[in-house]
Amino acid sequence: MLKIGVFGAGHLGKIHIKCIRLVEGLELTGFFDPDPDMARAAEAELGATSFPTAEALIAACDIVDIVSTTISHYECATLAMKQSKHVFIEKPITTTLEECGELINIAREANVKVQVGHVERFNPAFIAAKPFFGKPMFIETHRLAMFNPRGTDVSVVLDLMIHDIDIILSVVKSNIKKISASGVAVVSDTPDITNARIEFDNGCVANLTASRISMKNMRKSRFFQRDAYISVDFLDKETKVFRLKELEGDAGPFSMTIDLGNDRVSKEIFYEQPTIEASNAIQTELTSFMESILHDKTPEVSIQDGFHALDVALRVMEKVSLHSHL
Repeated sequence: MLKIGVFGAGHLGKIHIKCIRLVEGLELTGFFDPDPDMARAAEAELGATSFPTAEALIAACDIVDIVSTTISHYECATLAMKQSKHVFIEKPITTTLEECGELINIAREANVKVQVGHVERFNPAFIAAKPFFGKPMFIETHRLAMFNPRGTDVSVVLDLMIHDIDIILSVVKSNIKKISASGVAVVSDTPDITNARIEFDNGCVANLTASRISMKNMRKSRFFQRDAYISVDFLDKETKVFRLKELEGDAGPFSMTIDLGNDRVSKEIFYEQPTIEASNAIQTELTSFMESILHDKTPEVSIQDGFHALDVALRVMEKVSLHSHL
């Protein structure tokens, strides 16, 4: 049984505390939150033990789950890893690449596991789609959210778009050649809607849109590759796959076919809707991290993955900033 403590008792921290209790093999030690009012409220609501200091919680745990504000990630993770504790750290991993690079070095020296909370990797719709990915050459993502003042302390890129950046980087096995982006601050001091175009060396192009001022919530990605189109709805947990195969023999009465002309072999369209196994993505990612520790494996979303996603997100933000000052 691995003992785990949570840093941060805000909205997401409470969710993590609840999910930890559902993971067989993890024992919730308690949590730490520097805000005494929030700590008392969480203790009363969840019946979890509130520790007086960060150091006291770290000493009582094998794993530290960092769900505090992004600006505190670096300090919390450094404290924990220097005490040889494994660390789960919410996205974005840190506020700067320099901080993230230092965490990579500390994790290596301390020989501890670190997993970054890019939770969409564990979305059952994405898991169902993974076997169908080949070499996507065009990707389009829309991550739209209704306005919520709680998320306006950071750019929409770090709040929302970074989810899709991580997904794309996990699917496209190529280096990035060029990034273009633009955005508009509508109701807050940082961009509330941003569009980015990422071009890869292998020719793949990804077009990403993220907004936190939408009239409705949407989290959809579409992947186009040779002879296939894959649609993933992260919100409604639905995956659709359309594949083309050469038609063998005569088409059936209900077959969908495409006549390519010029004596080329016709193709048949196959539609599949993979079965989605219902699951809680946060519970799944925490279980995955526990298993990586127990079996000494690289975590599913490694600290290097967190670095790469943050790197691209910051490059997008830099492009947006350049355009906004023109």
